[in-house]
Amino acid sequence: MRVSGQCLCGAVRYGGETEPQFQVKCYCTDCRKSSAAGHAAMMGFAREAIAVSGDLKEFHSKADSGADVARAFCPNCGTGIYAKNAAMPHLIFLRASTLDDPNLFAPQVVVWAARAPSWDPVTPGVQAFPEGPPRG
Repeated sequence: MRVSGQCLCGAVRYGGETEPQFQVKCYCTDCRKSSAAGHAAMMGFAREAIAVSGDLKEFHSKADSGADVARAFCPNCGTGIYAKNAAMPHLIFLRASTLDDPNLFAPQVVVWAARAPSWDPVTPGVQAFPEGPPRG
């Protein structure tokens, strides 16, 4: 699939010809706050498959899982573009809200579902984990 997207002001763009390894809705506290919504919708791709252009700023924090996470955003308009999780160094998590074609996103799994606010419920019929997915 051809995946492409950009920030609100257009200063940051990304693209690639690749399939997502997974598509996830995350309700963890950090994702809710960084997305300014009830959850963050993300598509996980192999890092080397996605080219990003434009200046980005990164915010680093420790996730609820304990992993270090870098969240990249446009310093001009503030749009969150992607996250990189140190526990999964081969992946880049593109924010589905930045896709040129938002209909490419189809959630396959929900994580931290126990933290979903009542006004943003978990999608019925999608596999959901109360916290992070089991490792192993």
